[in-house]
Amino acid sequence: MKAKWLGLPAAAMLVFGVSQAQAADMPPLAKKSGCTACHAIDKKVVGPGWAAVGQRYKGDAAAKDTLIGKVKKGGKGNWTEVTKGVPMPPYSPRVSDADIGELVDFILSLG
Repeated sequence: MKAKWLGLPAAAMLVFGVSQAQAADMPPLAKKSGCTACHAIDKKVVGPGWAAVGQRYKGDAAAKDTLIGKVKKGGKGNWTEVTKGVPMPPYSPRVSDADIGELVDFILSLG
């Protein structure tokens, strides 16, 4: 299953229209971890754009811990209007806790 997910980012960029400019702005860790299969910085792909996530959690003291939990365990229900019910898959232990924290810091910096 790991190999399937790792091949999705490039395919998603082609199918869902993530531009080369957007791909260039994404942290390499996001591309390597498979995040770009469902997320872009400023627009919906399958999941919400990271800037929208950053805005939603702006000023929330618990945001980092909340988002780390979502990335680690996956989930659904917080962005149903965007995802149409497609759940976020769990990324732990495939992506290390340190890397998840770094990705969440990047997302929150966009808010």
